[in-house]
Amino acid sequence: MNTSRITFHHAPNSRSGSTLMLLEELGAQYDLHVMDLTRGEQREAKYLRVNPMGKVPAIEHLGGLVTERPAIFTYLADLYPEAQLAPVIGEPLRGPYLRWLSFYGSCFEPAVMDRFMKHPAAPVSTCPYGSFDMVIDQVEAQLATGPWLFGERFTAADILWASSLDWTMKFGIVPRRDAFEAYVARFMVRPAIVRAVAQDAALARSHALAAA
Repeated sequence: MNTSRITFHHAPNSRSGSTLMLLEELGAQYDLHVMDLTRGEQREAKYLRVNPMGKVPAIEHLGGLVTERPAIFTYLADLYPEAQLAPVIGEPLRGPYLRWLSFYGSCFEPAVMDRFMKHPAAPVSTCPYGSFDMVIDQVEAQLATGPWLFGERFTAADILWASSLDWTMKFGIVPRRDAFEAYVARFMVRPAIVRAVAQDAALARSHALAAA
């Protein structure tokens, strides 16, 4: 097991909750640096020296900084091979696994944010993700073999995708298709995910009490 500790820069009720879920699934050793987004702590000079983009999540490990969730998920899952959350190089699933981590950042995230912000749709031929419906249909098709993205094999990619489908459906951005709801329901009862959700909720409550 990897014994070098990770510094995890996190804010409750944000996208970085999925990284907390991954760390719990991995059984990783990490130190938590928590910020309150409602107070703008992620934009303070101290954190901007860590991540000039002022975003969470971010991790520091062995003197290096990793940001952007697909990169963070790739790094962490490879760092803890004993958890078996990442197909290794040489496995047939390694390429599809990397594809779906990248598809999240390059297609799903921009598609849902364009939809949420009501940006006019670009022509399919010039839009980097094609169209919103194309992206959503691709995700649904990938889940058809279930119960996870790659059939019976649960990976770090499932943590990224299930957590993201959960919040985008709650906000009414992604349609509540049966395959998505069943996928999220299976995911949310995993013990590590239950722990992470409870921890995140406790952090959010402590921020709310401090602000009262």
